[in-house]
Order: sequence, then C-alpha cells, then structure tokens
Amino acid sequence: MTTFTELANHIFNQAISDYHLTDNVDTPMRNPYERDSIEYSLYMKCWIDTVQWHYEDIIRDPHIDPTEALALKRRIDRSNQDRTDLVEDIDSYFRQQYSEVTPLPDARLNTESPAWAVDRLSILALKIYHMREQVSRADATEEHKARCQAKLDVLLEQQKDLSTAIDQLLDDYQAGRKVMKVYRQMKMYNDPSTNPVLYRK
Repeated sequence: MTTFTELANHIFNQAISDYHLTDNVDTPMRNPYERDSIEYSLYMKCWIDTVQWHYEDIIRDPHIDPTEALALKRRIDRSNQDRTDLVEDIDSYFRQQYSEVTPLPDARLNTESPAWAVDRLSILALKIYHMREQVSRADATEEHKARCQAKLDVLLEQQKDLSTAIDQLLDDYQAGRKVMKVYRQMKMYNDPSTNPVLYRK
C-alpha cells in the first residue's frame, strides 16, 4: 500500500522534472491530475515552489536591472501568497479526511499542521534535485562535487526521516492519538487593511 508521502514525493519529482523540460519561469503549468484531487494540489504546490526557486536564483544576479528586480520581487510576493493559500487548502483536505475521528482523551497536539510539513517535503525534493545537479556538473572541481555529495547524502536522509514523520503523524490522526488543529497564517503585509504602509496612503 502506497503511503501518503510516497505519493507526494512521486508527484513532487514529476512536477520538478516537468518544469525543467523548459527551465523557464514563464512556462505555464500543465497539471496532469484531476482538478479537485489532492494529487492536483500536490503537483501545483511543487510547481509553485519550483518556479519560486528559480525566481530566487534570478533575483540574486548582482547585475540585474533594478526595475526588473522590483518586478521580480512582486512576483515572488504573489508566489509566496499562492504558496500559503495552497498549503491551507491542503490542510483543509487533511481536516476533512480525519473529521470523523474522535480524539482519544489523552490526544496531543502537534507543533505544525500536516500541510506545512508537506510544504517542507516539497522544498526538500527541490534541494535534492539541484544538489544532484551540482554533483554531476562537468565544469565543477572534484572537491566541489564531493562537498555537494556529502550535502546530498544528508538531504536524502532528511527526506526519508521527514517522510516517515509525516506518515506517522497521519497515522496518529487516524487513530485519534493526536488532535488536528489548524491555524491560518493571517499574513498582514499583503492585506491593504492591516499593512500601515498601504492603509495610510
């Protein structure tokens, strides 16, 4: 039986590979999954993360035109908001999945919601993909490749551990050993009614 994180990691790798067919931040997303499915949300989540990864590379160019940098910063802001909204949608899926479970009397809380852990799993898939690129770079020194291989080994172990922890957390929700409680991020700087720079204008 496939675990949730086996499914998620497969979809994350698929999204990253699909993006790198063009390796262009303006490439439209072509999500292969049914729109209202968790698979669709996972694919979109990793696609957003992958595009933003490359935004962050581009904006660090020391020779970037300041006007282009500002426009890119706005795109990064929108991407961050989309990412947050999508994580909250994924948490809504989990909340629905376990809505019929009665928590045990000694059920405990978790420090983060399952979707924010899945968010970290998506970023890990990206780190692994790009660290593998560094390990196989033809123009890199052997010392650089060895350093990157050591980092890749750690990332792969981290991915395994985080996947296990997420699956264990979901098992705990299913068994009532933990209570699923989700708080919205309530980011204030994107809201014209709570960001003083915006509402004072």
